[in-house]
Amino acid sequence: MKSSEADILIIPGWSGSGPDHWQSRWEARLPTARRVEQADWLRPQREEWAGRIVEAVRAATRPVVLVAHSAGVSAVAHAAEHLRPGEVAGGFLVSPASEDAKRALPDMEAAFAMHRRETLPFPATVIASATDPYCSQDEARALAEAWGATFVDAGDSGHLNSDSGHGPWPDGLLQFASFLRRLG
Repeated sequence: MKSSEADILIIPGWSGSGPDHWQSRWEARLPTARRVEQADWLRPQREEWAGRIVEAVRAATRPVVLVAHSAGVSAVAHAAEHLRPGEVAGGFLVSPASEDAKRALPDMEAAFAMHRRETLPFPATVIASATDPYCSQDEARALAEAWGATFVDAGDSGHLNSDSGHGPWPDGLLQFASFLRRLG
């Protein structure tokens, strides 16, 4: 699959992704990419965030590829229970946040902080760093396994965001292109 053949849904985590974040850059660069907006980026609500993803998936006109970061990965996992098989072509899930990290955020809904650990109804890749302050690589690997996803070790890369020096994240774009090719 080529990026031009998919509706690429960008799903940021807590506080959204600022202008220097790789998700914002990809959204600007990839013509079929668009952000799934949330009503409140600072107060994630499980059903609201998941519902927005499901709405965006159902409004798509091409095969859907989800590109999530941090707490956005949790939103994707929560949305998965409402998605029918075949509605999403794949999920590119980067730097999931641990339950403890999410609980430490102000105004975090307990139901959102919990990880859903059922197999996702679409192929997925989880990319995580060995030095992510918001999730150990062991926990990220366990999530990938629970979700039936491929795990990719990002090495010593922090939280894979602009604060860790991954504004443009060209290596991630190459991995994303490879992920799309595997989807067909």
